[in-house]
Amino acid sequence: MRFSVGVDLHKHQMTVHIKDGKNLMPDLCSKFRTTNDGYDEFTGLLTSISENKDCQIAVESTGNTRYFVKKMQEKGLSVKIVNTMKFKVINESINKTDKHDANTLSEFLQKDMIPEVKLCSKESKDLRAILKHRKTLKSATVSLKNQVHCTMLENGIETRNGQLNSIRGREKIIEQIDDPVTKTIVSNIIKSIEILEEEIKKLEEELRLMSEGDNAVKILQSIPGTGFLTAVKVRAYLDDIKRFSSYEKLSSYCGLVPWVQSSDTKSYYGQITKRGPQELRTAFIQMAIGMMRVKIEKNNRYMLSYQIMKRNKGSGKAIVATARKLTKLVWTLLTEEKNYDPFKSNKIYKSAYYVA
Repeated sequence: MRFSVGVDLHKHQMTVHIKDGKNLMPDLCSKFRTTNDGYDEFTGLLTSISENKDCQIAVESTGNTRYFVKKMQEKGLSVKIVNTMKFKVINESINKTDKHDANTLSEFLQKDMIPEVKLCSKESKDLRAILKHRKTLKSATVSLKNQVHCTMLENGIETRNGQLNSIRGREKIIEQIDDPVTKTIVSNIIKSIEILEEEIKKLEEELRLMSEGDNAVKILQSIPGTGFLTAVKVRAYLDDIKRFSSYEKLSSYCGLVPWVQSSDTKSYYGQITKRGPQELRTAFIQMAIGMMRVKIEKNNRYMLSYQIMKRNKGSGKAIVATARKLTKLVWTLLTEEKNYDPFKSNKIYKSAYYVA
């Protein structure tokens, strides 16, 4: 590789630092606007000083990194996306300027010391976008429902938690209100709730259409207690299971493994790291809770392990530990492309297997 290009990417502009690996020319540093003209000017500069095959770019993962990579790939340029969680040189630098950050990126790229991260596929990106929008609408719905309960309480009317979930329950709430102003406000809020719920249903239908024929979603739904939305969430944030060479790496990516500090003869274990996508970690917790709620085999090793952990460590830690065990199950099922087999999760089967 002859030219190493570090790009400090921002919303309105990018600072670029170019190093020549053969020291035939001095380092170049310049700024470009993050517009179509700016991208064309930047790629034109790279083309003028080198052939595309002799040039590699390093850029940190930010909100517009995907668009940047797209513009570079259109010109046949190679881009490495920096894993900011593993690349602390920039964050901990005393001289924190755009020029210095771009220089640092190009320098480490030249030495092939960039911790790289991959962009998820277009399908996973679309699923994540819809799931995120659905979460926003659900939060707004809950907020409006709480507002109705609060308004009713101010007027001395007691309401039940699930009363707003049915048409009859909503009508009954409106009928109980005597004050015309309050009735107008509550009626308007309920209409807003109904509109949001209708939009949520449309998003869920869109998720079903997008997941139709997706083998990973079907495999995940075969796990007891795992519903469609949880399966889609896991599928969206895992992207390609082949990214993880072992289930331990998947558990670490989900942030479900404990902190470990080991020195000399002593080892300390702390709380879970909580690294990686929060949505994925939450989905595995939901899978564990769902498995507890459904009626499954008494000898299921996941539930037996949960019951033992619950007695010793409490319910919260037991759920997290079960979720961590489920990462191994999910990794195995998706890697082997097999549905959940309840017989293989049976403790009696495991004992017989080891005896044999």
